[in-house]
Amino acid sequence: MCEKRFDVTALGELLIDFTENGRSGQGNTLFEANPGGAPCNVLAMLKKLGRSCAFVGKVGEDMFGHLLHDVGAEAGICMDHLVFGRDARTTLAFVKTFENGDRDFSFYRNPGADMLLTEDELPLDVIAGSRIFHFGTLSMTHEGVRQATCKAIGSAKAGGTLISFDPNLRPPLWDSLEDARTQISYGLAHCDILKIADNELEFMTGETDFDKGTAMLRGRFPNIKLFNVTAGADGSYSYYGDKRVFVPACKLGGTIETTGAGDTFCACVLSFVLERGLDGLTEADLTEMLTFANTAAYLVTTRKGAIRSMPERAEVEALLGR
Repeated sequence: MCEKRFDVTALGELLIDFTENGRSGQGNTLFEANPGGAPCNVLAMLKKLGRSCAFVGKVGEDMFGHLLHDVGAEAGICMDHLVFGRDARTTLAFVKTFENGDRDFSFYRNPGADMLLTEDELPLDVIAGSRIFHFGTLSMTHEGVRQATCKAIGSAKAGGTLISFDPNLRPPLWDSLEDARTQISYGLAHCDILKIADNELEFMTGETDFDKGTAMLRGRFPNIKLFNVTAGADGSYSYYGDKRVFVPACKLGGTIETTGAGDTFCACVLSFVLERGLDGLTEADLTEMLTFANTAAYLVTTRKGAIRSMPERAEVEALLGR
């Protein structure tokens, strides 16, 4: 078994992203089976940055479930708390990539094994014993796994663990968008560290102006100590206390797809917090954090997939001229 204390424990979906990879001799689209799932993507990048990590989730007792377990373990993530279920298959996602790198998803998840994680299957001691607990909303789309996620959050808070949240909105997976807003609001109300994408900020506030949208959510959720907004190819923003910092994206060309970019960014932020803490951050600190995170996220966009495509720290630092 793994040690009880980790830098970061994440809970959520673990799935196969089938991404387009050319055409066959007959002209048919070829798909590559890329191991993924936002929470585990975050952990894979954290491992590249030297952090200890554990994953909590559920996959099917099938070939894809075992592949995901092995890939996570290969990345150095503790997979002892991955549950294999026989009631549903491992979730699959087919990803359509557009010329600008944006994506459209078709999920095969009704149900998927990740939706069936129960409260009784949670390693509460591991969650409470971690420095940071990270989650998103794909583990809040259905009642059973939603209850498990809420219990995990409660356990983390009881253990004095920092809470990290990424809404990771995927509209096709929700019964209604109002339900999505409700659950995102729950996540916002319980986190210390937030990574939210520009489209999700607009979804929650109706605002396209980042400063206005952020002010609205920070007013409603004063518990969020570090509020980060990613704006795709434009860059990213960080709001902390009375400070606001913007750093433009790294644009060196060669982008293939954006899968895992936001997760890479999130992991870099969490690694920064593990090193510096959340108290007394300066504008220089926030600029350093965003610059590194943006650069790492750019590197991922030049590769296919996520878990197996995370850059080494040295690669990021080389681009930064360090």
